[in-house]
Amino acid sequence: MHYYSDGMISDFNQLSEKIGLLAEMAQALRRENAALRSHALTLAAENADLLQRIEEAHLRVTALLERIPDPDADDDEEAA
Repeated sequence: MHYYSDGMISDFNQLSEKIGLLAEMAQALRRENAALRSHALTLAAENADLLQRIEEAHLRVTALLERIPDPDADDDEEAA
């Protein structure tokens, strides 16, 4: 038969509580990590969409700028 002192039982109970808290913390961190990964994927998709929209806007602005007459070309034609 094993006889344990009150001190050993108290130490065991404290250790058991700490292990329980550690397990809860690990589970909370897993949930937080999953939420952060999901959020990161959402932000990456939004970023890709915004980059595409910026590129499309750049192409539209470039096309509009090409349609604007060059005032220096008019001066050159008048001088010639």
